[in-house]
Amino acid sequence: MTACAIEPAAADEDGFSPRPGCVITVDGGYAARLAHDGESAFPERWTLAGPEPYAVPLPGNQPEEPGTELQPLADGRVLIGRRVGGRHDFSLLYPTGPGTGELPLGGVSTPPDGTVRLLPPVPGGERAYALAVGGGSSTVWQVAGGGFGPQRLAQVPGRCSGGVWLDHTGRMLALDRTTGGRTKTVVVDLGRGGEVSPLLQIAEHSDDRLLLADPDSGLLLISSDAPAPGEPRLGWGVLGSTLPVRFPDSLRLPECRVTPFAIQPGQVLTPESCAVALRIDGPLGTWAGVWRPAERQVHHLPAPAGWLTGAGLVTREGELLLPYATQEVPCGVARTPLPATAARTLGGTAGEYGNETRGESGEEGPGEVPAAAPEPVAARPVPLQQAPLGRLVTK
Repeated sequence: MTACAIEPAAADEDGFSPRPGCVITVDGGYAARLAHDGESAFPERWTLAGPEPYAVPLPGNQPEEPGTELQPLADGRVLIGRRVGGRHDFSLLYPTGPGTGELPLGGVSTPPDGTVRLLPPVPGGERAYALAVGGGSSTVWQVAGGGFGPQRLAQVPGRCSGGVWLDHTGRMLALDRTTGGRTKTVVVDLGRGGEVSPLLQIAEHSDDRLLLADPDSGLLLISSDAPAPGEPRLGWGVLGSTLPVRFPDSLRLPECRVTPFAIQPGQVLTPESCAVALRIDGPLGTWAGVWRPAERQVHHLPAPAGWLTGAGLVTREGELLLPYATQEVPCGVARTPLPATAARTLGGTAGEYGNETRGESGEEGPGEVPAAAPEPVAARPVPLQQAPLGRLVTK
């Protein structure tokens, strides 16, 4: 049996992660997706707050083209980005009785041999950002929430992908930057003119990417081939910690691809207890999983029929929310209580983690996929260097 591939293996030709079935605001109030009527595609907004979710179609004058991107805002409007010739044009959509209102915001030119993609929703949901990627540099644009159309905020040398927000204000943006044939995560401070500083540097010749981050606990989900060159592994660390990234064997599922897509918020000072939602693609289909750093197993959960694959949230209270659409239920959210947290944690005090070891008997934990070799640990230097949200020291 072969070990699983991880999220970067599923990235598209531009180096970005695959689009989920829908995009959800950080607070879980709204979602947006491209729905289909036969071969025609049209925007659809989902209202998730309240006792029952419901959908509002937002069709335009003509069907949407492939590559159209959507992002819901906190006020219920939906940002749409369309590729038009050598530009990426943005507008805000909103319902107007039987029709759809559209407010043009302007456009961003597509760099030669490059692309323009929306970045993930920002906390607060009042603004939206895009990343224009060219051959030698990448530019961060604010495309909604400003006063005068798209505004260029930062230019980053190198070809960037990904995009993870590290704080609650939408100021600190982590990007995976490729220069000199290697990919490392950097942080762009949008409050200081786009100042760039390094974040992930696990080993000199490794490719290191940031997949998810939780501002409350500081938990980071990481991809790196530092343990085995050319074989990306899923790992976890804590922003501001001087301890090394861990690469649990429990996240290596035979013949499966594992993609983390959500972290449980609100677990301040206890990153080990945060539930991480996983999309798992295997020979028998696609399903969901839940994993915590404090545990040595993945809890496998069936995905609802019609799951908008890769989309979902974990609530503070410990529920997994997965949006789905079927012919019978065109707008639904499956709510699953998460398995209880294991009693033990890794390390001693809250916010710390140590070596993961087998029990005295040497046996694997219940339900864990057997490992072929002891779990590798990233060597020096400590990977989270010079992070702007916490003073980090290199061992």
